[in-house]
Amino acid sequence: MSAYQDTLNSITDLCNAQAGKWDNINPEYVTRMRLQNRFRTGLDIARYTAGIMRRDMAEYDADTSKYTQSLGCWHGFIGQQKMISIKKHHGTTKGRYLYLSGWMIAALRSEFGPLPDQSMHEKTSVPSLIEELYTFLRQADARELNHLYHDLDDARAKGDEVGARAIQERIDNYETHVVPIIADIDAGFGNEEATYLLAKKMIEAGACCIQLENQVSDVKQCGHQDGKVTVPHEDFVAKINAVRHAFLELGVDDGVIVARTDSLGAGLTQKLPVSNEVGDLAYQYNSFLDTVPIENSDDVNEGDMVIKLDGVLRKPLRLANGLYRFRAGTGEDRVVLDCINALQNGADLLWIETEKPHVGQIAKMVNRIREVAPDAKLVYNNSPSFNWTLNFRQQVFDAWEKEGKDVSGYERDKLMSEEYDATELAALADEWTRNFQRDGSREAGIFHHLITLPTYHTAALSTDELAKGYFGEEGMLAYVKGVQRQEIRRGLACVKHQDMAGSSIGDDHKEYFAGEGALKAGGKDNTMNQFG
Repeated sequence: MSAYQDTLNSITDLCNAQAGKWDNINPEYVTRMRLQNRFRTGLDIARYTAGIMRRDMAEYDADTSKYTQSLGCWHGFIGQQKMISIKKHHGTTKGRYLYLSGWMIAALRSEFGPLPDQSMHEKTSVPSLIEELYTFLRQADARELNHLYHDLDDARAKGDEVGARAIQERIDNYETHVVPIIADIDAGFGNEEATYLLAKKMIEAGACCIQLENQVSDVKQCGHQDGKVTVPHEDFVAKINAVRHAFLELGVDDGVIVARTDSLGAGLTQKLPVSNEVGDLAYQYNSFLDTVPIENSDDVNEGDMVIKLDGVLRKPLRLANGLYRFRAGTGEDRVVLDCINALQNGADLLWIETEKPHVGQIAKMVNRIREVAPDAKLVYNNSPSFNWTLNFRQQVFDAWEKEGKDVSGYERDKLMSEEYDATELAALADEWTRNFQRDGSREAGIFHHLITLPTYHTAALSTDELAKGYFGEEGMLAYVKGVQRQEIRRGLACVKHQDMAGSSIGDDHKEYFAGEGALKAGGKDNTMNQFG
């Protein structure tokens, strides 16, 4: 029996058992409302989406062409429209997630106003946005199912039993817009207890996957800016443990932890861990420090710290702010050590923050990690902080130069110039960009590709275009031609913004509750009818 019919029969029996007191309740209306509200709590969502991620990870392990993708969101409507568009254009949401970016929350959701990505925004805004995103995704389900219910009623009214069965089958096999969200917890917004408390709130809001970075929480920086300070491995592992405890406490046993390392571009540390024996993790962490040998007591100033490395007393070089500096050129080795240690201590996926999108660079690190952890795989930031055009044109230039091809017609440092847009080099660079995700997943172990803040830029770009025309000579035509007409031609559901906001669902509920006396908004005078 179908889920729709089974639910209808169950509710009918329940209503019939009330000795007439529920005669005003229509079991089919209740059935429809129940199916529109498949997920009762955020924990229902977290458990469901964690299962999706685990299955996707297993599929990727078997076939690297099965990588996953997401786009960053800063509002529930943005996330909703992304998933509606994915279903519209690609027929399924499989392999497509949403990303919740701490950068975008700081820049767009803080009560302090726009902030840099330094964990200064309210940490409660993170679970609030997760809850908001899932509220909008569930509303997208309710709206789409509502249209199917009307189609079912129309088929029945026409006596079309075959059509009615086909629509009911679509209802039974309906694919939800609810997908996994990879949620950015920054560096935990405090110590491991603070990390645990915030992780619980995020999971309760629906997060099945939490991304945690190895920077010092109170001096956290954007991964693509300078001044990053990392923590020793035991500090990071304590926070991984905190997140795992939160998942397990709440019964999300398949919860996914993404361990992010910023060590490639981080040259500083605030704390020197205690080493108990040569070769342990603390020893390895300290071995990367920029130090000078101590010959005698005159080499040690008041307040200096001295450590022994390989049997030699050495003084770590300390900056005026009390931070210690790592040796230049050690970033890649520190990344490899970070990743291996994170995977050995409970992390499921890795995130290596890089300064450019280069498959060879990423693969070099991942191959080293896989010598110890063969199943290591990445979440990779396809960041707007990279100048993708310049980076890939320079990569093509370097490859051609290495091959001995004549590159005298190009200036490497000026390849972003528009004069190169129609060249062979630019065309090949665009092709490499188009293939970056496929190549990265095949050669560099990238399971998930995301763009952290795409809609920050698309909102700015589309607003610039509209403002240019609307406040200029085009006037209202700028909106009509550039926005509304495009929505109509491309079949965007939000052109009927009243319906998208829930007006049609509300009308149906009024009829459910008040019958023929319901005052509806969707009558003949509703201008939404102009859109067919």
